[in-house]
Amino acid sequence: MLKAGIVGLPNVGKSTLFNAVTRTGNAQAENYPFCTIDPNVGVVTVPDDRLEVLSKISASKQVIPTAIEFVDIAGLVAGASEGAGLGNKFLANIREVDAIVQVVRCFENDDIIHELGSVDPVRDINIINSELILADLATVEKRRDSRAKKAKGGDPEAKRELALLEKLHPHLEDGKPALTLDLSREDRELLREFFLLTSKRTIFACNVAEDELAGALEDPGSHPLVSTVRSLAAESHGAEAVVISARIEEELISLSPEESQEFLTDMGVPDSGVSTLIRAVYDLLGLRTYLTTGEKETRAWTIVAGTKAPGAAGVIHTDFERGFIAADVCHYHELTAAGSRAAAREAGKLRIEGKDYEVQDGDVIEFKFNV
Repeated sequence: MLKAGIVGLPNVGKSTLFNAVTRTGNAQAENYPFCTIDPNVGVVTVPDDRLEVLSKISASKQVIPTAIEFVDIAGLVAGASEGAGLGNKFLANIREVDAIVQVVRCFENDDIIHELGSVDPVRDINIINSELILADLATVEKRRDSRAKKAKGGDPEAKRELALLEKLHPHLEDGKPALTLDLSREDRELLREFFLLTSKRTIFACNVAEDELAGALEDPGSHPLVSTVRSLAAESHGAEAVVISARIEEELISLSPEESQEFLTDMGVPDSGVSTLIRAVYDLLGLRTYLTTGEKETRAWTIVAGTKAPGAAGVIHTDFERGFIAADVCHYHELTAAGSRAAAREAGKLRIEGKDYEVQDGDVIEFKFNV
């Protein structure tokens, strides 16, 4: 299962957001630095309204959504790349995740201590980015020295790595994350083997005050701090920034879905910020969902964008991929418009696809295989 790490400076709302995302109270969320030491882990289902619709069409006995693992990582401080605070532990935990959710404090509250004494999201983002880049520079320099010796001996793989490392080093020295370096597809595949912190896709979560959420969602540009984060995220990472209120989301934990929606409606908020964040992280990781449905269950399956039909079948079971024959495919919108799989077939909306078919998000599939 793919992992997203929730990171940020101490007391920006990381653990509160983790509790809200995972709908638990597992993470300590006290008003003091480093209240999180060991990372908290929670599995989060990805909201998908299509499942309930399909389950009604198929009279399914069970609905199974897809999921992502979220990790609440200890707060970082300046000097983390040199071991300050819980730096070494923090950086090691980040290496293990697939994507980063960087929580940025965008609210004023004298009762909640900020590690640096004031609210300044640009400074906070730059501290974290700088520490991650410094850690990556140390990794690149160490690897470059190692590969230089092998490259001199004529090792072709070492030469290829060294060429990439020579591109990476000045880019990182300029304060730019590895992810933003313009690379060929082959070099980007090789980059993954370096396990650099700044090569991970990042999304920024702007944590705003409860009474500012509705306005910030309606017009992010009207909230000065959110507007600043959005601009910086796009400029530094080519990344998205979403607006959430961790405190509001935490209050929703104990409410039923109906009560939660009523609570949000009363506040003038269209949807849970957590739902938006989970979907954004799913998209950030380049993930797509295809669906299967029948009397037994309606289920969502996770694949990486670009996955061909046999690979998608293999997500269900390796035998499906090994013995793949074909896939009966109908997109969700076409199936629901027809009202049933039989009606979709009669309308010519059900297609038989082979091994080269690239599965699309929302495809409803039945695989044919023989082993």
